[in-house]
Amino acid sequence: MPSVFFAGLCATGIMVVMRVFLVILGLLAAAAGQDYANQLSTADKLIVVTTPDWNAVSGTLTRYQRKRGKWKAEAKPISIVVGKTGLAWDPRLAKGHADAFPGPVKHEGDGKSPAGIFGIPNTFGFAPSLGSSPMYITLTPTTECVDDASSRHYTQIVDRLNIRDADWNSSERMRGVPGYRQGAVVDYNMNPPVPGDGSCIFLHIWSGPGQGTVGCTAMPAGDVERLVSWIETKGTTALVQLPEEEYQRLKSGWNLP
Repeated sequence: MPSVFFAGLCATGIMVVMRVFLVILGLLAAAAGQDYANQLSTADKLIVVTTPDWNAVSGTLTRYQRKRGKWKAEAKPISIVVGKTGLAWDPRLAKGHADAFPGPVKHEGDGKSPAGIFGIPNTFGFAPSLGSSPMYITLTPTTECVDDASSRHYTQIVDRLNIRDADWNSSERMRGVPGYRQGAVVDYNMNPPVPGDGSCIFLHIWSGPGQGTVGCTAMPAGDVERLVSWIETKGTTALVQLPEEEYQRLKSGWNLP
């Protein structure tokens, strides 16, 4: 009986220590990423993507609108997929504060979607226009997203016809990707780009449930259409992508819904 009692105490002690450790880690992460998280303060709309863990491909996406200073869900969660090898931290966070942001770190060609907070600067599609939208990019046969880390145009969406110094050996010809019929640009590693940290991250139409991407976040065509229409409404939009455990750890410090 005493051995069982002490074993129980030991297990309880370990659990308490682990909880304290996670709280401390969360506080460190909140402090380390405070400037990073401040970009949420100017957002009117928020897209939250969570997955069960770092390696999961499937997850959910929920839209929120800021109302009276608080985030309110705009619609029910929808199913999405992320990179075929899961999620990985935005290097802007992890490289300077690895202790506060433990886990994989995003780099070019890793098949992972970035974890963190990102802006949504543009929408895009095959249609010639999206009303009078100033943020819409019409994809043509010469629209390319440059993923060659050695290029001065790395991570940028360009029209090859307008580029005299096409110095890249690798790019995505966006009009040729069926999933890009409609989507949105994720402001990841774009301003300024860091060679090798990853490129061409979008929200777009998926190939099907459970089928991961090379680093984007994808969903059914109807959901993309509704999401793009919502992004196009008045106000700025931010995207948060995190594994569920990290979301819960950072929720308070980052003022997440």
